[in-house]
Amino acid sequence: MRMRTKLLLCLLSISFGLTALSLAALHRVLEKQIRERLVSDLNRSIATYQDMESYRLHMLSRETALLADLPSLKALMTTEDQATIRDSGREFYTIAGADMLALANTSGASVACYLRGAAGASVLADCPPLVGSSQAPYSILGRRLYAIAAKPVYFGSPGNGTLLGYVVTGYALNDTLADEIGHAASAEVVFSDGSKVMASTLAGQRRQALETWTESWNNIPANAEQSVHDVWLGREHYLTTTIVLSGPATAPVRLVVLKSYDEASRYLRDLNRLLAAIGVVVFALGGVLALYLSGTITRPLEQLVAGTRALGGGDFRYEIQKTGTREIRELSTAFDRMRAKLLRTQQELIQSERLATIGSMARSISHDLRHYLAAVYANSEFLGYDSTRPEERAELLAEVRSGVQGMTDLIDSLLIFSRTGHALQISPESISLVIDRAVSMMRNHPDALGVSIAFEAPESPASWIDGRKIERALYNLLLNACQAARHEWVPLVRVSLTEDQDWVRILVTDNGPGVNESIRATLFEPFVSEGKQSGMGIGLTLAHHISQEHGGSVTLVESRPGRTVFSMTLAKSTLARLGVLAQEPKAAAPVSGC
Repeated sequence: MRMRTKLLLCLLSISFGLTALSLAALHRVLEKQIRERLVSDLNRSIATYQDMESYRLHMLSRETALLADLPSLKALMTTEDQATIRDSGREFYTIAGADMLALANTSGASVACYLRGAAGASVLADCPPLVGSSQAPYSILGRRLYAIAAKPVYFGSPGNGTLLGYVVTGYALNDTLADEIGHAASAEVVFSDGSKVMASTLAGQRRQALETWTESWNNIPANAEQSVHDVWLGREHYLTTTIVLSGPATAPVRLVVLKSYDEASRYLRDLNRLLAAIGVVVFALGGVLALYLSGTITRPLEQLVAGTRALGGGDFRYEIQKTGTREIRELSTAFDRMRAKLLRTQQELIQSERLATIGSMARSISHDLRHYLAAVYANSEFLGYDSTRPEERAELLAEVRSGVQGMTDLIDSLLIFSRTGHALQISPESISLVIDRAVSMMRNHPDALGVSIAFEAPESPASWIDGRKIERALYNLLLNACQAARHEWVPLVRVSLTEDQDWVRILVTDNGPGVNESIRATLFEPFVSEGKQSGMGIGLTLAHHISQEHGGSVTLVESRPGRTVFSMTLAKSTLARLGVLAQEPKAAAPVSGC
């Protein structure tokens, strides 16, 4: 990954991460504050209702006490006729102005019960007992929930009089009362009896959804402390708290107060959108900053990298623009100075290497030519003596011929070595026939006298090669093999040819002492000839270059006393390309090596 990309990603990641963390932290803090505020509001709502309810029950109790002291009501309660009490009690219901009035006998059984309805007062035929030691201050009458207060009616004073019965009044805990309490408490209010909703400020689908939650309230003990719960009515989120209004009973009356979390956190959603917009702006600014930094820091560094690559590729004239910060410009200037020094050093090294190569070549050529010329000169002088016998003349003549052959080989190698990398003379030839020609020519060489050269291979199809160069490369490999094996007890050189789908392999094996360990690393460099009596050390170099021109190489496969194997490979794909180039109509000139 490029430095510019990494820097851009790092800056964008940092800006995005910091924005996201800030948004998450702020959202968490605000959410906690909203919840704490809602819980506080719920507690205040409960306290508000308790104050209102205490006042209402107190006023209801006083009104009931005043009603119980009316002489007319006491006179009515002295009769034992229930029908009379039920008919005459309607007048006292009108006087009381309550939502409910009930008259009970001395045993607490209800005699008459009046409820306020849409058409006025209605008599409840089946009225449950409303007076007793364990009677709760809430009761359900006619499918409605009432808060009630009961007072005894005495004939005479309460201390010394006779108990005539009881009078009970109450007010309805209906939707109207729930709306009043909800308005005062700024919350939604629900009155329930067990799992049934008796009154609520909620309406429509939210009230229907509320029915499914009331069942869970029965699991809350009547004496449990207030706790806050999360409730979802439809898609709206509420926080709720519940208190038990009546004492322990089978279905205690509960007050449920709800505060909308969604409504309270609406401004939080607006703030989230604002923070998200700020995050986008910060992200964009981070991108602009990253681009600016890439222009002032990374782009000059990339130019330095490109200059370094060009320098590594041998281009000493690559221009580097001196832009960016002061440090980058100083670095570019230092790089230019280093490049100039390297250029001078390279030129000096090339010149010294050229002189060293010329000196090494001159020494090798001089040594070999002197060797061959000395042999020719000495043997020619002996041929001029009249006392030389005919059989001696034949031997001397063979020595002269061997010297001339060595100088010819030396000159041919130098000529071919000087032309490596130049044009190839491509033609279709059988590689097995080329090997056979090289073996035949090697058998006539003086260094091959007494050496057995074995070559057996099936006839190979024609391939597009430079036959003369391949023959010279094989000739050099065979010459090295014969020179290594000629001093063995049974000198033997073997040549084999194998082919597969991709390669042509020619193996040259001899039973000589092997390649010296000290020259194996530089074996294919020119003028490396340690351990040889003659030759200037370009035979393997020449063979390797010719093989490379045909897409292959020459390698030392194995070398140990008694067995040394050199492998020469030719790539069939390269030979096919050479054939295509050679057959093109416009290819009037020889084909260059691939």
